[in-house]
Amino acid sequence: MKHSLLLLFLMFLWGCNDGDLQIEMIDFDDVALQTCETTVTTETTVFFKISGDESLILKLQNGLLLNQESQDTLVSSIPGQSSLVYRIFNATVSKTYFCDPFPPAEPTVREEIEAVSGEVLVTTIRNATDTTLYEHTIRLRDVTLISEQGERITDTSIDEFGSVTTKE
Repeated sequence: MKHSLLLLFLMFLWGCNDGDLQIEMIDFDDVALQTCETTVTTETTVFFKISGDESLILKLQNGLLLNQESQDTLVSSIPGQSSLVYRIFNATVSKTYFCDPFPPAEPTVREEIEAVSGEVLVTTIRNATDTTLYEHTIRLRDVTLISEQGERITDTSIDEFGSVTTKE
């Protein structure tokens, strides 16, 4: 009986986390889309989402936001044409971190994971009540994130990245 308890105890210790950072899920669907610009234009290419000490940063390919209704969904490949980066900080991060001309020294990035594959999909419609406005819906498809340790993040609930409006 003592040997069984000792074996069970040793298995418990062996199975404990040694403090390495493990990401099991990325979920930014209910987080507001932000940018540093006060007014989004067709030239805006950097968007981000912040959730506590995590952020998701999307840099769009130029020309994806157009002030014209799209007949088809515009597609941009990740990486290559567009990029997507997931960051974990050592403390809560704010918009100031991304928008100040000189980013603050704190918080610091604990881990940064760049998407190795996927697509950005942008659909644009003209606003029904104000025809000078265009509404762009940004979605992500088949995004794969792999950490420096080679671990694939298995649950990436980031399909709906967000919507922005531009004006003619």
